[in-house]
Amino acid sequence: MSDLLTKGEYEALAASIDLPGNAFIDGGFRPALSGKTFTTTNPATGAPLAEIAACGAGDVDIAVSKAREAFEDGRWSRLHPGARKEVLLRLARLMERQRHELSVLESIDSGKPIYDCETVDIPETIHVLRWHAELIDKIYDQVAPASDDHIALVLREPVGVVGLVLPWNFPLLMLAWKIGPALAAGCSVVVKPAAETSLTTLRVAEMAVEAGLPPGVLNVVTGSGAEAGEPLGRHGDVDMISFTGSTATGRRFLTYSGESNLKEVVLEMGGKNPCIVLDDAEDLDLVAAHVVQGAFWNMGENCSAASRLIVQKGIKARLLERVQAHAREWNLGDPLDPSVRVGALVSPAHFDKVSGYLDAAQGGTVLMGGRTHGGTHVEPTVVELPGNDHRLAREEIFGPVLSVIEVASFEEAIRVANDTDYGLAASIFTANVKRALRGARMIRAGTVTVNSFGEGDISTPFGGYKQSGFGGRDNGVHAHDQYTQLKTIWVDLSDSSGDAVD
Repeated sequence: MSDLLTKGEYEALAASIDLPGNAFIDGGFRPALSGKTFTTTNPATGAPLAEIAACGAGDVDIAVSKAREAFEDGRWSRLHPGARKEVLLRLARLMERQRHELSVLESIDSGKPIYDCETVDIPETIHVLRWHAELIDKIYDQVAPASDDHIALVLREPVGVVGLVLPWNFPLLMLAWKIGPALAAGCSVVVKPAAETSLTTLRVAEMAVEAGLPPGVLNVVTGSGAEAGEPLGRHGDVDMISFTGSTATGRRFLTYSGESNLKEVVLEMGGKNPCIVLDDAEDLDLVAAHVVQGAFWNMGENCSAASRLIVQKGIKARLLERVQAHAREWNLGDPLDPSVRVGALVSPAHFDKVSGYLDAAQGGTVLMGGRTHGGTHVEPTVVELPGNDHRLAREEIFGPVLSVIEVASFEEAIRVANDTDYGLAASIFTANVKRALRGARMIRAGTVTVNSFGEGDISTPFGGYKQSGFGGRDNGVHAHDQYTQLKTIWVDLSDSSGDAVD
């Protein structure tokens, strides 16, 4: 993005923003019924930012009731598709006008570098909303083949009231991934943002009403997973839950569904993603740049992070030399400084978790990094491991730690790549097109990139195999499937005698 501000301008903007704090229900802000709040802090400084409403089951009941009321009276669910499209496009325009404010909110609440917020998170969020808005009046229903005496209509209908549970690592982008297709389908939604990162979700909810979204269609309940997330997952009047977060928490939502109304559940969860580099890979400097981007972008707080570098022995030394050279360019610092690439980890608790993995690196060889700074930042770290059984190769660290595993062959690389409980994303680098495609087919992951790191784009479905995903996909036309039900309408054209009606 060409209009990055200076550090001083971002700091001034951060000081001037009126931070939201209350839950957003039925078109307006309101405190929690209990009056309780919790403090959200700036991860980089520890300074308090705002008091956020600590919602409980009663607040969830009200939000769901208002969402149900809005859905049943059709103020959004039965609105003409073109009218729904225009509202979402107006929201995208409002967000574009307020992009600097949204970037600063995202940065100070999550610890993300402002550079990433301005050049990736906010532009992509706006693009996602526009993409789904434009799709609203372009998804057609179907007529199934039937006899000459019948017409069989196959219709998509909005699933109803949807609970959307967000992670803290990409608060605004994950909000767009979910509200884009959910609102496009005509659903009413209750959003539960992560307790660590509620500010941008609240601000967008306010902007949505300003854009013309009817009250009750987009509601936000803030608070902890136990006090607000679980009641939403167990609520008998919620038709569907879409969750992004850890595999452990995702399991709970399946339990909540089974113990309540069997609501539909879609889960996008963790990953321990392999990046395979074979000995015929071309331009190792470019490969190294992709490896570093995949491992350290967003401080490694990314479910699709390329956290396992599986490299063939013949090129390992040359590749690691280049990986370390690129990683040294990823400087730590104040997230509001646009020159900084590595911001603060999201919370003291998460900092302690990632730091614990640095302590667990015994048995491996730390090639670079391995140090922490100020109780907030972790250096980009590269650790060579003796094999795929090491703890750093098995568990999702969710921090800037790259594990290196040497292999002897293509076959061993694929075996090691698949030797994990997860299956979200993977990469393979090779100059041999047949091996690239054969390897991509053999790797059990939802997205496999060839000679690059990435996740596809908004047009491609995103989700995982095994313990990385359940029930559906985000992104693409496929994302709309999870927010709709299919209905068959069977029309009999024959008269009572069995003869066709003239």
